[in-house]
Formats: sequence, structure tokens, C-alpha cells
Amino acid sequence: MLIIMKTDATEKQIQHIVQRVEAMGLRAHLSKGEERTIIGAIGDGRPIIKDQFLYLPGVDRIMPITRPFKLASREFSPQDSVFSLDGVEIGGDGVVIIAGPCSVENRSQLIETAHAVKEAGAHALRGGAYKPRTSPYSFQGLGEEGLEILAEARSETGLPIITEVMTTEQIPLICQYADVMQIGARNMQNYSLLHAVGESQHPALLKRGMMATIDELLMSAEYILSHGNRRVMLCERGIRTFENTTRNTTDINAIPVLKSMTHLPVILDPSHATGNWEYVTAIARAAIAAGADGLIVEVHPHPELALSDGGQSLKPERFAELVTQVKAVAQAIGRCVAPSKTHLLAGCVDV
Repeated sequence: MLIIMKTDATEKQIQHIVQRVEAMGLRAHLSKGEERTIIGAIGDGRPIIKDQFLYLPGVDRIMPITRPFKLASREFSPQDSVFSLDGVEIGGDGVVIIAGPCSVENRSQLIETAHAVKEAGAHALRGGAYKPRTSPYSFQGLGEEGLEILAEARSETGLPIITEVMTTEQIPLICQYADVMQIGARNMQNYSLLHAVGESQHPALLKRGMMATIDELLMSAEYILSHGNRRVMLCERGIRTFENTTRNTTDINAIPVLKSMTHLPVILDPSHATGNWEYVTAIARAAIAAGADGLIVEVHPHPELALSDGGQSLKPERFAELVTQVKAVAQAIGRCVAPSKTHLLAGCVDV
């Protein structure tokens, strides 16, 4: 249930409603917009008597939330969620580009990639220190050593770091090093991990499971949001279908569908969506045209030597061309690419 406060509702009236909601054993979640405050009364599905709130001072009206995902819905927050990642707005007017290798393999590989993607216009650096792999014999990541290398790359370039978290036990350590925790496709419905990420209050990028519906993705996001952690990005990365000419089937439909259903920023991963570097730039262009708030792209200086996902990784020069083309597409539809770390005061970046 949504309790819509009047435009002139006082802070005292708002807090009184919050206390009443919590006294009923419900969770109160505030969404403060430019004109008014909305209080979400979230419970376990039991009916709530509207009249208990409708006539209280400061209350304008009561609305039911029809979606099973409450806090992620447009009903709860009609305006897009926007948050700052070290000076770069996520979910704002500008498109954000995250880039880097699938795995942190060694210091020279990561530092070289970090400088290259920053030069090309990336806003954040991705890199896996812990890797979930299909085979137990495949490279599993460098662990804390990888996190230390990522932190060094951030120190040199100023790019915020995004890296994957696989277990609840890893969260405190990763929070020390990374700016954003990525929850991979295999862990999208790892509910204990989702709860823990929500409790950490650390920004999160939640990837869609390879066989998950959009509703299931949003319900997973709800776990994180239910702890008051609002800095959540959703990531479409392709789904598994009967088609086998690409690694996954890119669900471009998911971008406008998600944008209509939720206020959370929507990112697309064209690398995992295709599994082939030759298709990555084309799908990146399509994502921006469809309304994505950003991209997360795999880049490696020597893909032929990569310990994981070399076949879908762009070389730095190809990534630079991707950025140029994405800027052109954004401009064509009346948008822009957000200013990079070296141009934070410049507004949208021109082609």
C-alpha cells in the first residue's frame, strides 16, 4: 500500500505515519520526490485497512501496489532512481559505460586495460577477482590479490570499481575494495546473498539469471531494496533459448519493458549477451536505442591470451570505436553519454 502525503505535509506528520505503519508490524519505506513524499507500507500480504491512515493529518490519498515487487515498481517511485558513483550519475540523463576484463589475471593486464578504457571514455572499471566457472578446473580468479590490483587501478585512473560477489562471507572484504558489488546471473536467486547485499548498503549491479523472467529479476531486486539499499542497477545479459549461434539470446525487449515497470537503472551486457566480440558493438548500439541507461563491456588488451571469456572481449581500439558509435546513437535519440572522469564538468559528451 502507498500512502501519498500532501504537498505541504510536515516532517512531523510524515514521521507519525511511519511510526503508525511500523506499529502495525509493517515496513515503512519513504520515497521523497520533488513535490511530495510517498510512504510504502510493505507487509506479508495481509490486508491493510486504508481508513487507518486515510484521515490522518498530512495524508492525501491511499493507493494499492498491484505489482508483486513493491519497492522496485514505478507505482512506488514514478521518477527514475538516480545515484552518484564517485561523481558519475547512474540512471540520469547520460548513458554510463562500464568496461574491463572478465577476470583480473595479473597487475600489468589490469592496469593496461584500466588506462585504455578510461582513455576511450569509460566511467567505471569492471574486473572479476572471484569467478563462478562451469568447470572446477577453470581459472577461479585471484581472490583478494585481484581486489588489491583493482584498488591500485582505481588509484591510478580514478575509475570506480565493479566486481562480482559470490558468497555472503566475501561481502565485507569486497566492500573494502570495490565501489559496486556485482551479483552474477548464477546468483540472481541466491536469496541469502541478496539479503546480505541489501544489509551492506553497498551499491549493487544485479544480473538477470540465464533462465529468469523479468518478474523474477525484479523480485530478486526487491530482496536488496527491502533492506533500504536503493542503489541497485539491473543488468540484462541475455537469456538461454534454443538458439545456439550466439552464447545467449539478447532480450532487447527487456530494456523498454523494465523501464516501464521499474524506476531502477537498466544496464545491458552485450559481451555475455552474444559471447562473440564481432557482435558486441552492434548489440551495444541497439541497447542504447532501446533506452538502456548504460553498458557493461568486456575489454582485454590480448583476448587471445585471456584466462576467461577472451572470445567475447573487445581489444581497446575496438572498445574506443564502440564508445564513438554509442555516442552517435545516443545523440540521434536525444540523449548523450555521461561525462567521463576527465570531463565531469563538461555535461554530455559530444561525438
